[in-house]
Amino acid sequence: METKKNQVVHNQAKTWQIALFALNNTATNLYMFAFMFIAYYATGVAGLFVVAVSSVLTFMRVWDGFTDPIIGFIIDRTKTKFGKFRPFMVLGNVVLAILTLVIFRTTHLVPEGFRFIYFVLMYGIYIIGYSFQTTCTRAAQTALTNDPKQRPMFSLFDALYNSALFIGLQNFVAVYLVPKHGGFTLSFFNEFTVIAIITSAVFTVLAVIAISSKDVEENWGIPGDKPVKFKEYWPILKGNRPLQMLVVSAATDKLAMTTRQNAVVGVIIYGILMSNYALSGQLMLITTPVTIIITFMGIGYARKMGIKKAYVLATWVCIALSAIFFIFLRAIDMTTISLVNFNVNTFLFLALLSLITGVSAVGGNIVIPMIADCSDYETYKSGRYIPGMIGTIFSFVDKLVSSLSATFVGFTVALIGFRDAFPEVDTPASPGLFWVGMFLFIGLPVMGWLASLVAMKFYELDGERMVEIQQSIHDKKMEAGLNN
Repeated sequence: METKKNQVVHNQAKTWQIALFALNNTATNLYMFAFMFIAYYATGVAGLFVVAVSSVLTFMRVWDGFTDPIIGFIIDRTKTKFGKFRPFMVLGNVVLAILTLVIFRTTHLVPEGFRFIYFVLMYGIYIIGYSFQTTCTRAAQTALTNDPKQRPMFSLFDALYNSALFIGLQNFVAVYLVPKHGGFTLSFFNEFTVIAIITSAVFTVLAVIAISSKDVEENWGIPGDKPVKFKEYWPILKGNRPLQMLVVSAATDKLAMTTRQNAVVGVIIYGILMSNYALSGQLMLITTPVTIIITFMGIGYARKMGIKKAYVLATWVCIALSAIFFIFLRAIDMTTISLVNFNVNTFLFLALLSLITGVSAVGGNIVIPMIADCSDYETYKSGRYIPGMIGTIFSFVDKLVSSLSATFVGFTVALIGFRDAFPEVDTPASPGLFWVGMFLFIGLPVMGWLASLVAMKFYELDGERMVEIQQSIHDKKMEAGLNN
């Protein structure tokens, strides 16, 4: 960090560095998307039971949360000539690639008596690799840039990539892969996983290049700070009120949105209630331009007014739009939504879906730079640079709560009779499926957003407060440099 008249001249990143580093999150989101279909592999190919698989997916999210603090602790204590974060980005992606192949290529070949245990063990190792790489996405934000005007830019690129990823891949799966392979068959998973592995590896390499000049010791907090001990996790969480509020807000949102994005929910909404599963990709592809425009507007607002204000505004807008969306879907025949016979219902569905997707992308993606703000707050408060711990305390609670999503979907559909198999695209529509679909697709996200608004009432890190914090950290660095 440079200085000028004892005022902060921020550790700024070049735009291309922020843009490429955001691909580290996209690299892991590729695997998250692929594993959204794991229930279909485990039940349809490997022959495991629905409730058992749902319970395993819940347990693995909990396991993911428990591994995060350990990994964050390791990262905070790591200093190598290759940096603090880059080694774990590469290691995590390699583990993800190997275990994905192992799970989808071998589980169904294991003797039936050992198949369930094998599936659980392999999935548990996969989670460790996932935690290594995702922890770096949050923790390395502090080294990439500390400029309050630049940090929201990560959310811009992240939102754009995620929109392209989830919309593009959903379209690719629904329109091309599923028809080609006749459903979620073994050949479907063989082709899909190879594509995900190769693409994720490329994204990881680009992210490593982007962070290379920033992942250096002068960007790792205040010189001379003491290594943190593992037992200090609880005191840190207890004393960091902004982190507590962000955890509550983001965790409830994550539970709702993870449930909404579950593959089974997509099958219910598009494949059953609309009678055309291919629409899940086609409609979302059409909404992309609106999503991109809204994302640009939201990030521009965040850079001008502060991240917190943008997050709260986006949350309010999402709640209002979702209420309108439900009233609309309740009033129409959902099978009339069609791109072949384009009509008013199709137009209104596209408009509402575009607006909700775009605004929720702003709120959802802006959380990552908010974690970096909480980490800077801890450095300001205690003098410790522990982005790994801060990021993984956040993700521990976040994953613990959102781990309920797979089980929530499994038990919800079981309540209306689907105990032995999940609803498929050829399942007849029913009132029970409509109300389950509406609750999982709209109702649960609204409940998450309401919880977020309550939490943000007690989150103090607005734009003005972050200016004060960065100035204080700068002064401490100056003092530590003079003392050294």
